[in-house]
Amino acid sequence: MAEQSMGWAPPAALVGCGWLLTAGAATWAALASAPTDRVFVGVLALALLTASAFGTICRPRLHADATGITVRALTGRRHYSWDQVTIRVRETRRLGLTGTSLELDANPDLMVLTRLDLGEDPYTAADALHALRR
Repeated sequence: MAEQSMGWAPPAALVGCGWLLTAGAATWAALASAPTDRVFVGVLALALLTASAFGTICRPRLHADATGITVRALTGRRHYSWDQVTIRVRETRRLGLTGTSLELDANPDLMVLTRLDLGEDPYTAADALHALRR
């Protein structure tokens, strides 16, 4: 039987849009005539660059197989065996909006991944993780 594995990452189209917006903001900053405009748009371009680089470098953000899960961040990868990890989905309500996140608790580490990190609904990802865990 072939070993099953799954991975989750930010949507490639979203990361690509981030790179296009970064290029546009950098061009706008270069063409801006007022110093305050250049500073403001330069900060915007830097924020977009950071978000786009994170979405590109940290792919896949979460990977799971028969041995456990691997979470990827800018500081590197961390692997946790299944017996180290507690999986739960948490809903939080702020300003009238409900946000859903996947929490992976590997004491003392707590990873909180949202739909943006996973590229799909955290409930769906949690169900797939529970299925792989068995």
